[in-house]
Amino acid sequence: MSNNGLRLVWVYPDLLSTYGDQGNALVVERRARQRGLDVQRVDVRSDQPVPTSGDIYLIGGGEDRPQRLAAERLRRDGGLSRAASNGAIIFSVCAGYQILGHEFINDLGEREPGLGLLDVVSTRGEGARCVGDVLADIDPQLGLEPLTGFENHQGVTHLGPTARPFARVRFGRGNGTGDGTEGAFNDTVFGTYMHGPVMARNPQIADHLLKLALDVNALPPTDDRWYEALRSERIAAATQPA
Repeated sequence: MSNNGLRLVWVYPDLLSTYGDQGNALVVERRARQRGLDVQRVDVRSDQPVPTSGDIYLIGGGEDRPQRLAAERLRRDGGLSRAASNGAIIFSVCAGYQILGHEFINDLGEREPGLGLLDVVSTRGEGARCVGDVLADIDPQLGLEPLTGFENHQGVTHLGPTARPFARVRFGRGNGTGDGTEGAFNDTVFGTYMHGPVMARNPQIADHLLKLALDVNALPPTDDRWYEALRSERIAAATQPA
């Protein structure tokens, strides 16, 4: 975090912002301001260079063609990869999650190189889409409450040896591999299939990113009544039979 405050970068909102994923940027920004932090939010469109001096980078989901365009431009630009090498925190959702891996299947049915920031490879599932509410237990190493979110993807993501599952599902499909894993992370880079937006359903994730950026173990408390009401509602929806 610089002397000018926390720098929050929302990557390619013109290509990767389906299912309300931009709400993640709003939640992180608001929860930082509630703690009295000075926040500079930077929305970087796909025709702009990605700054390398951010503290937290957020990437959302997108349709197949925008995902391919985003991957091409992020590879060519190189800013996000350089930010990661500088220790920036990166949180990605769905299509953004696949882009952070080694490769995924694009809209042309071809293997598209990713950024290699997560040790994962994504393919296209041949069965039914993974759609619906999800409840999962986040990796104990992170010390966070259970994850609630909404998944809507055809992708199947396999984790390599240096990636840890972000969570393990109780209800839902997660990575689609049948092994119960959901998402992946390594140190400061995170990926998940969860929409919702996931930060509104799980504000503790936003707080975790803030703690990493600030290099602190705790944050001042905030009023979480609205978030807890939403969490309770969506957890009940996930656990009730259809």
